[in-house]
Amino acid sequence: MPELDPLLLSRIQFAFTISFHILFPSFTIGLAGWLVVLEALWLRTGKDIYLRIAQHWTKIFAISFGMGVVSGVVLSYEFGTNWSELSRRGGNVIGPLMSYEVLTAFFLEAGFLGIMLFGWNRVPKPVHFFASCMVALGTLISAFWILSANSWMQTPAGFTADAAGVLHVADWYQAIINPSFPYRFAHMVAAAYLTTAFIVAGIGAWYILRNRCIPHGRIMLGMGLSLLVWLAPLQLVIGDLHGLNTLKHQPAKIAALEAHWETGTSVPLILFAFPDPKAETNHYELAIPKLGSLILTHDWNGEVKGLKSFPPEDRPNPIIPFFAFRIMVGIGLIMIVVGIAGAILWLTGRLFTSRWFLHTLTWVSPLGFLAVLAGWFTAEVGRQPWTVYGILRTADAVSPVPGGSVLASIILFVLVYGIVFGAGLYYIIKLVQRGPEEPPPAPEEAEADLSHRPLAAAGHP
Repeated sequence: MPELDPLLLSRIQFAFTISFHILFPSFTIGLAGWLVVLEALWLRTGKDIYLRIAQHWTKIFAISFGMGVVSGVVLSYEFGTNWSELSRRGGNVIGPLMSYEVLTAFFLEAGFLGIMLFGWNRVPKPVHFFASCMVALGTLISAFWILSANSWMQTPAGFTADAAGVLHVADWYQAIINPSFPYRFAHMVAAAYLTTAFIVAGIGAWYILRNRCIPHGRIMLGMGLSLLVWLAPLQLVIGDLHGLNTLKHQPAKIAALEAHWETGTSVPLILFAFPDPKAETNHYELAIPKLGSLILTHDWNGEVKGLKSFPPEDRPNPIIPFFAFRIMVGIGLIMIVVGIAGAILWLTGRLFTSRWFLHTLTWVSPLGFLAVLAGWFTAEVGRQPWTVYGILRTADAVSPVPGGSVLASIILFVLVYGIVFGAGLYYIIKLVQRGPEEPPPAPEEAEADLSHRPLAAAGHP
């Protein structure tokens, strides 16, 4: 029997657990903000339809938030069980950043979540609205600290290393606001809001297509599209700025996700290829001349480093980053096209009657989650072979545990996650299918309805 590689298995386990976890914050960050907007509209206009939509989606938020918390706790333990060397050498930096997330964001969310979920008609309206705002703020603060810690591992700054290789903080500002953090934080928060907008708009379209909860569906579709139409193009700009920053601080990652092997100027934009790390070349390459330099450096003749410029042991394997990056960008372009098409239909008064668009929006609505996963894989696999970029290799960060133990935990995680999160997702789907509660009919409407149904008035079905 071949020996099990604990490094590979630990990476697989962390990829599995982080992939599950990232789906929930990427949804609840945007959803919390949208719930605040709905409640504000209800308080300003007095229209109960905003209240019913908010109460309905608050139930979905509660389940998603809970599953996000549970799956996030697992990741914290994995730093000790699977990546003890990372904890020993980098814990002085990463540990406090993650602790700040608990002391600020988690306590803020936990303190006001109960009021948000159960305080309807039990506390004054302004108090409930304040609680909803605090929960939404907490989700953003949580993203701030988690992205700061992860960005520090991508572009470490503000630290010193002692003789044993243990890292210590020398400048907290530089460690927290490290070179890639502003771009990665903006990119992730925008991705979360886009993911939520796509889901909300898609479910709204689904309600309209099935002739159920149509007033609610119109509001969902309209509000989701109103965010999508401008945030999707803005995300393209944020991604471009993030790419320029990555080219400066992680040129090997850019070379991998673009599958450039040779350093040169006026490099092409490779649309499709099969990167071959062993042969150091691409197969079946489809490229546009010079466009790569323009996009990556904003100069037609800009120089881009190739993977051969780096020692083989310092190169990321380009296969996963190359395809994951194209999936992410492709979905982003789909979002832009959907937003533009929806805006045109809205302006021409056909948004809620164009069934082809409603069907399209329903089908593509989950793509935001796939884009988040693709972006996360691009960032994390593209960072290899480093855990702390340029400082600590992934092979040196793993815990000294046998591969069989890691494999057993992977199997256990798959089984438990399948049951627990499968049940949670099933309940969310049931809530979506049920839809927001319809308002009770006015007394005069009920009397008019009964006047046309004498048998019902007499007590017969």
